[in-house]
Amino acid sequence: MIRVLFVDDHEMVRIGVSAYLATQADIEVIGEADNGEDAVKLALDLRPDIILMDLVMDKMDGIEATKLIVSTWPEAKVIVVTSFLDDDKVYPALEAGAASYLLKTSKASEIAKAIRATYNGSAVFEPEVTNKVMKRMRKNQAPALHETLTVREQEVLHLIAKGRSNQEIASELFIALKTVKVHVSNILSKLEVQDRTQAAIYVHENGMLK
Repeated sequence: MIRVLFVDDHEMVRIGVSAYLATQADIEVIGEADNGEDAVKLALDLRPDIILMDLVMDKMDGIEATKLIVSTWPEAKVIVVTSFLDDDKVYPALEAGAASYLLKTSKASEIAKAIRATYNGSAVFEPEVTNKVMKRMRKNQAPALHETLTVREQEVLHLIAKGRSNQEIASELFIALKTVKVHVSNILSKLEVQDRTQAAIYVHENGMLK
């Protein structure tokens, strides 16, 4: 049996979802709470397999409750079930340790599926939550080394990858040989490579060759 603690300040929500979960042979609701303070106490006392956690509640919200539960009991698996998709709810809830994130518009059957999936180690997110997380990851991702090159340095790098010498690069780009040498030095430094051969390999490995 998957033992579930249900935390929500709306009694009708708890009654409706709990009634459906009671029909599932592998899920049992072992406790309920309508605020974060009681949720923390029950979670640490009962040690349920899954905690269904509302976010906006009296006494203590679901984010703080999740943080306290997970910090004390790292194995806790919290599924947020809320009406909110705002950034100030989604990110803090995930950072607090929520394993999955659903909306209250989800069908009871979908919540049951999420309980099983989360219990088995998977994360279940509303599509919009997944999009938010991916966008933040892309935004926070460090730029690729070649993205730090200037336009001129990229031109020089492409010619290096094509096997051109410094003199040939100077002729093709109509710049001084001394300037080419400066660009090559900057390119090697920015790409964190030792020589022109490694720079050329970097270009090919990253699909940069035009």
